[in-house]
Amino acid sequence: MTAPYILYGSPLSPFQRKVEAVMALKGLAYDCEEVSVMAMPDWYKEISPLGRIPSLLVREIAEEGVGGTITDSSAICGYLEKRQPEPAVYPADPFDYGRALWLEEYADTGMAIAGGLGLFRPIIFNLFQRKEPDLDTARKTWNEKLPPLWDYLEGQLDGADHFVGDTISIADIAVACQIAQTDMLAGLPDKSRWPALIAHYQAMRAHDCFQRNNAGCSKLLAKLVPEKFDLSA
Repeated sequence: MTAPYILYGSPLSPFQRKVEAVMALKGLAYDCEEVSVMAMPDWYKEISPLGRIPSLLVREIAEEGVGGTITDSSAICGYLEKRQPEPAVYPADPFDYGRALWLEEYADTGMAIAGGLGLFRPIIFNLFQRKEPDLDTARKTWNEKLPPLWDYLEGQLDGADHFVGDTISIADIAVACQIAQTDMLAGLPDKSRWPALIAHYQAMRAHDCFQRNNAGCSKLLAKLVPEKFDLSA
């Protein structure tokens, strides 16, 4: 049976991971179609002129002759929240809502730039091109650029189970998605230094909403990265 949505992108993208988690929480069925960021096809560039993944195709709108696509994970998640309000991933309280948006942005920008551009890409993109991974850049990121970001998040959690309120929000999802990006290649940060953050991430990773993406990533990385890299100083 055809699902009402198509998600264009790759399960290795933390932004697709975020959308998949929101769709799973809301019980929304979707199909995935792979789009490579390293060899992006022309038809996808028309959908995503900034070259971003994922994009969401809403089949019922596309069938009416309209483009029917939304690009950028935050835009997609905002649409999904309006389309399927329950269970909510954005808090109802105005202040909590603002806090959740900030932490989503912190993850999508600060963590993605540091961990994605500084660690994931120097390893994975090189491996996809049959080159040696740039472990010097990845090691510098792991030891110098990521710890201040984790320090901030540890303080924001302050021992709580969730970043905002007492249920899963977009803040929890976005942060966990970015930590997963480096966990796949280098494992987890020191639990003795960031105990609340690691406990939070492990609980999120084990949640049902991440299982489809976890499986997709494991399948793609099984041969490419048989074991995680030691990036300790």
